[in-house]
Amino acid sequence: MVPGPAPRWFGELTRKRVRRGSFGSVEDLQKAIMEFLEAWNDDPKPFVWTATVESIVEKLSRCRQTLEHRVPQR
Repeated sequence: MVPGPAPRWFGELTRKRVRRGSFGSVEDLQKAIMEFLEAWNDDPKPFVWTATVESIVEKLSRCRQTLEHRVPQR
């Protein structure tokens, strides 16, 4: 499934700042996160939902079929 805005934003934070950094203390990590927040807020980019209802329902249907083949219902 497509993650919502909050998990996507935290993914951006993780990929773009946390994984790229080296932090000697919790304070250093907090400072890096605050700097990322300030930069993000200077030029925010909204997340655009691109999935259609139909594509989500189709994907769920495929997932259900796969699960039913792997774990037979009782």
